[in-house]
Amino acid sequence: MPGKIPCEIGAIYADNEAEEQSAVSGDNVRIRLRGIKDDMVQSGFVLSDTRYPSRCTRAFTAQLVILDAPNIITAGYKAVLHVHMAVEEVVVTTLLHKLNKQNQKSRMPPPFVKKNERCIVRIEAKKPVCVERFKDFMQLGRFTLRDEGKTIAIGKVEKLIDTSAVAN
Repeated sequence: MPGKIPCEIGAIYADNEAEEQSAVSGDNVRIRLRGIKDDMVQSGFVLSDTRYPSRCTRAFTAQLVILDAPNIITAGYKAVLHVHMAVEEVVVTTLLHKLNKQNQKSRMPPPFVKKNERCIVRIEAKKPVCVERFKDFMQLGRFTLRDEGKTIAIGKVEKLIDTSAVAN
């Protein structure tokens, strides 16, 4: 999780309030944690094995499909990132490439992208966000960009940029 605070799972509770021994991906469960205060855990935090910690970053490169942009999207476009349970304000800082139907990258960075176009962009968040590359871990590599209550784009993380700059 972004705080990188080690903790231990004390108990797992299923929907019927019965205590369970384990849970698998997709199960809706509640957990009780030891070694951390309740007010230190927020929506969007990710629990991971201490041997293989989830990576946090403020900047990443992503492939976007523009679904419903009000106008055009240029560098500096602000939106709200929704990834797993995390919600964070982000800025599309750079448009790197436009993708054609054959998935080929443009040679020059595009000045803008519009509805129904695909592109590769650099996104920066105000706070660290737990994401992974889509090809490494699909569940933490998918996201949506929303603005004014509408889904503007869907995307997948291609590259994490400078995860070491995030404070431990």
